[in-house]
Formats: sequence, structure tokens, C-alpha cells
Amino acid sequence: MTINVKAEAMDWIRKAHELGPQIAARAEAADAGDAFVAENMKLLKEEGFHAAGVPAELGGGGASPAELSEMLRALARHCGSTALAFAMHTHAVALPAWRWRRTPEAVEGLLKRIVAEKLTLVSSGGSDWLDGSCEAKPVEGGFRVSGRKIFASGCPLGDLLVTMAVQETPEGPTVLHMAIPLKAEGVTILDTWRTLGMRGTGSHDIELKDVFVPDAAVTVRRPSGKWHPLMHMVTLVAFPLIYSVYLGLAEAARDKAVAMAGRKTSDDLALIVGEMDTELAAARLALADMVACTAGDEPGQDATNRIMTGRTLVARAAIRTVEKAMDAAGGGAFYRKVGLERIWRDIQAARYHPLQEKAQARLAGRVALGLPID
Repeated sequence: MTINVKAEAMDWIRKAHELGPQIAARAEAADAGDAFVAENMKLLKEEGFHAAGVPAELGGGGASPAELSEMLRALARHCGSTALAFAMHTHAVALPAWRWRRTPEAVEGLLKRIVAEKLTLVSSGGSDWLDGSCEAKPVEGGFRVSGRKIFASGCPLGDLLVTMAVQETPEGPTVLHMAIPLKAEGVTILDTWRTLGMRGTGSHDIELKDVFVPDAAVTVRRPSGKWHPLMHMVTLVAFPLIYSVYLGLAEAARDKAVAMAGRKTSDDLALIVGEMDTELAAARLALADMVACTAGDEPGQDATNRIMTGRTLVARAAIRTVEKAMDAAGGGAFYRKVGLERIWRDIQAARYHPLQEKAQARLAGRVALGLPID
């Protein structure tokens, strides 16, 4: 099952599949050596994928969120790390592209720069979320920002860190949204990414030491720990794209398992494969609803609840699909050369993006009971 997209825009999905073998060829070595998938990311940029989500009117690829979802899902079938690292750039582009249709003056400059300068954006949203992190001290003309960001996927080749810092004000902690050049003085990428899975995403820590951020680089100010309209926008646009990667991984695991099962015809195997396909169908339906929410809903409490519920459902079902794929493939799945155990490790990352399962369930319960969500 695929999510409906316009036929003329399917080119990005086709191109992702065409590049798949090149991307897959580097995946095993990156995983084995904890190495960033730099060549894959460079290839995607050379082919114009970095601007796929920029509106065509501004020189970009004009891909809709649904098309970007299918593109990332296709990439994930070949390399989870490449797809996830690229998803973090993609959603950081998709959000201003979504806003451009409503308030173009606020984001048009950034979108034009992505095209003209071939910028790669790096997000720290997963480590910041509602509370924000790092300290912003007011100075003449702006702020000095210090602290440490984690899970900065794609940072070894990144250009702009799209991030947050917290200023102490009389009204309480205030989160400042800002973009910081990764080559700015005081910015250091720390070689910290040693993980169970998604080893090639280059999601290192970034240390900020008295980095100067001009007032003009601060785009939004909001209370720490509160659901602000911008965070509802982030949820609406970003999470269907991120979780497209996990669906693509589950689909790849399913296909590998069926191929390994070969001509075996036992009822026990048929049961496992049927359970696997049932879980995969659940993941596909949940992601389709998330994408439909992006296309049809406005950001706010209800849309956020719908998206985050989908996020939990996709994560659960995708992880279970891969577990069933391991069962269906049998002992052969234990060998690294097959690639299933790498998918099993990569899919575990679906657990850790916000809102994690308990926090999501609490949000859903508060919405159902008519309680404040902050």
C-alpha cells in the first residue's frame, strides 16, 4: 500500500529507488565501523534531494509532505541510517515550506538559501522538545549561547543547526528558536555516536561555547515546557516524515524474510508470516493517517494528538513486523551478511523520538478528559 501522491511528482520516489543500490552498498561498512554515511548524503545532495521539499516557485523540487514521506520510505528500504539522517534535514525543510504557503515573508529567505547554497539543515529538536536546552545570555546585539546538544543527526556535513536555547526572563524560562552556522566560532562537533543501531546517522553531540547569535537569527520566543503553536506545527509536519523511515525499514525486513523463507510451506511458518504482514498493514495504515493529518488538519491540540497516536502505532507495529521477520527467517537472520539483524537494531530507534509511548498516552488521555495538555 502506498500513500496517494500526484503522478507527476513521483519522480523523487523513483529516483530514490534508482539510487538505492548505491546507497545500500555503503550501508554495511558504515554500520560496522560506526561511520557516518557521508557519501550517501553527498550523493543525495548531488541529485537535488536536499531541496526536494522547497516549493517549486522558489527553485526547489516542489514535493509535498506525502511525496517526501514516500521518498524517505523508499530510501529506508536500502539504508536506515541514510534515510533517518536525511529525514532530519527533510523535515527541517518541510516545516518552512509548509509555513511559506501561509506566511511566506517569515521563511522565504531560508528556503531560497537552501536552494542557492545547497544547505544541509541539522535539527536538535529531539533533544530539546518543549523544554529547550542550552543557556542564552543576552549581550549587545544578540545572545551568547552555551551548552550541549545531543542526537544532532547529519551534523558532520551540516551547514545550519536549527535549534533552541533558554533565556531566563522575569516571566520565567523562555525558549528561543534560532539557526546557528555549524562553522561558527564556539561550535564543536563531538565524536560521541556509538549506538545499538542507526550507527551511520552521525548523530553526534554538538558543544556550544559562548556562540554569538544575533537578534535577527531568533525566529520564535515561547515559554519553556508549554505547547506553543510552532511546536504543534513541528509535530504536524515532522513526525510523519520521520516515521516513514521506520515503515520503510519494516517493509525491507518483511521482503527479506519472505525471500529467505523460500518454498517452505509449513503451517507454522505461514502463521508467522501472516502475523508479520498483519503488523505491517497496521504500520502502513497508521502512517497513512499521519500523512492525511498533515494534508488536511491545522496545527493544534487535536492534530498533535492524532499525529502522536500514529507515531506510537507505527513504532509498535514496525518493531513487531521486524521481530516477526526475524522469526520467519529463522537462524539465518542471525548472520550480519543477511542484513536483517541490522534492520532489527535500526528499528529500535523508533522508540525514542518524542513523544515516547508513555508521554503520548498521557497526552491522549488528557485530551480525551478535557484536561490541559501543558
